[in-house]
Amino acid sequence: MLDKSRNPIDLPNMRVGYGGGIPPNIGEGDRAAGADGIRENLDPSWMRGDPPWLDLFEVWLREALDARIPEPNAMVLGTADARGRVSTRCVLCKGADANGVVFFTGYNSGKGLQLADNPYASVTFPWIALERQVHFRGPVEHVSREETQAYWELRPRGSQISARASDQSRPIASRLDLEKKAADTAESFGGFDGGEEIPCPPDWGGYRILPEEVEFWQGRANRLHNRVRLTHVDHEWRIERLQP
Repeated sequence: MLDKSRNPIDLPNMRVGYGGGIPPNIGEGDRAAGADGIRENLDPSWMRGDPPWLDLFEVWLREALDARIPEPNAMVLGTADARGRVSTRCVLCKGADANGVVFFTGYNSGKGLQLADNPYASVTFPWIALERQVHFRGPVEHVSREETQAYWELRPRGSQISARASDQSRPIASRLDLEKKAADTAESFGGFDGGEEIPCPPDWGGYRILPEEVEFWQGRANRLHNRVRLTHVDHEWRIERLQP
């Protein structure tokens, strides 16, 4: 039950410092490094390679891993249904290369049905502890069954059983019923610890976001944050700094 005796959270006055609180003189940039430990300000000149967002994204992902950020490959996925009603949730990124960003789910899940109606999505990597974010936006396509199968074979057996057992996003009466479905599925394949190979469900697989827009965000003092956006236009990447 809700404990009404607890003090309310003062959301309007919650603050994160993002480095120092003293405004820099013009041309000095930030005089104190933020949580990312980088004194230099994020700049469009950091965007190099083909595509120009990939190198920095891989560097930041590696630094999030090295910093022991929980679930460094977690990303907030936004999708919309045919009426434009938006849903968000966290999923795990399982692939990132020059072609885009990949995640896996059930095709008949809430997000899968929305992507069938409206195959466009956005994702955000919220590395808040490092005062960094990266956003991807673009159309979405299914990955090949070969790519899905290759990833499926890397999943732990327990995760495979859960994917087979769950009618993702559908109601169920109780936790006990859910556990029984998983146990029954495991038994049908020889158990949780071993037995028959578990085939990938035909209604489960990967999606790839094909980036039309990528944005890097770096927190700085006094909310004078750094933002660099890359937009894919006419087969070229336009790179520009945005005001915070």
